[in-house]
Amino acid sequence: MALDKLGFGRWVLFLFLIGLLGQCKPKQQDAASQDSFQSGTMHVSCDESFKGVIDAQAEVYQGRYPGAKIIVHYKPEADCLNDLYNDSIRMIIATRFLSKEETGLVSDSTGMGTQQYRVAYDAIAIVVHPSSPDSNFTMAEIRDLISGKLNKDLIPVFDGLKATSTVRFMIDSVLRGTPLGKNVVAAQSSEELLSYVSHNPKAVGFIGVSWIGNPEDTAQQSLRRKVKIAGLESVYEPGLYVKPNQMNLYNGYYPMVRDLVYVVKESHRGIAHGFGDFMRSDDGQLVFRRAYLAPALRTFVNRSTRLVEE
Repeated sequence: MALDKLGFGRWVLFLFLIGLLGQCKPKQQDAASQDSFQSGTMHVSCDESFKGVIDAQAEVYQGRYPGAKIIVHYKPEADCLNDLYNDSIRMIIATRFLSKEETGLVSDSTGMGTQQYRVAYDAIAIVVHPSSPDSNFTMAEIRDLISGKLNKDLIPVFDGLKATSTVRFMIDSVLRGTPLGKNVVAAQSSEELLSYVSHNPKAVGFIGVSWIGNPEDTAQQSLRRKVKIAGLESVYEPGLYVKPNQMNLYNGYYPMVRDLVYVVKESHRGIAHGFGDFMRSDDGQLVFRRAYLAPALRTFVNRSTRLVEE
């Protein structure tokens, strides 16, 4: 009889432990099941250069999936890269891929791997005051200008001097290690840069083209009236000066082109993967095209039309 009671007690204890495990496991499963391509909340850290186009991507995605909520935090690129070590951030959007060392550090720190994809091509646009006589530049002139060696009374302006993708691109890809000159002025944001250039005839601003390159956007139409987009000497045709439009990004004529890359850090196929897949889809690529960036994964043919009079 004592043995039967002992056996019954063990059986009750076993069932009790199973119940506790059952209560814990479904919570984890429910969290994952509630977060899918169609639903859930995600925080994204995005390079502030891409605010307009990523706002548009998120709006279209959330319109398609009302249960999905994408909260985008716009900040300098270096801060976005640091956010990969933050458990609350599942995706970052920047202008470069992670190195092998960086992917290893993220994996070691968070226990999760990363996936990264190029989804579009962006460019650094040069903006000047509407009255400026300097509306075309060679790359040699740009290098001399931002290193302080150009023999002209011009003021180069960046959207900050530290941590921004524009500054990194200009140092890495244009100056190739040469430091910025003491003549460089730092604006606090892209909006402040455009305001500064619009009020200073000697200013030459460097800004992501998604801020100024869409002639159909009403907000950008207003900005384009306050500044002038300068031309850069073509990569392939010396003496030909080109603007950072889609065709010149596609064919490589414009010299200062950079990637738009997203990095996703998610242990399951949730909303981060869903949003990333959307940006790579036909519809997401079309959003990039309509923002006057160059989609990286789809080719959209521009056809000229001719009006025929009856």
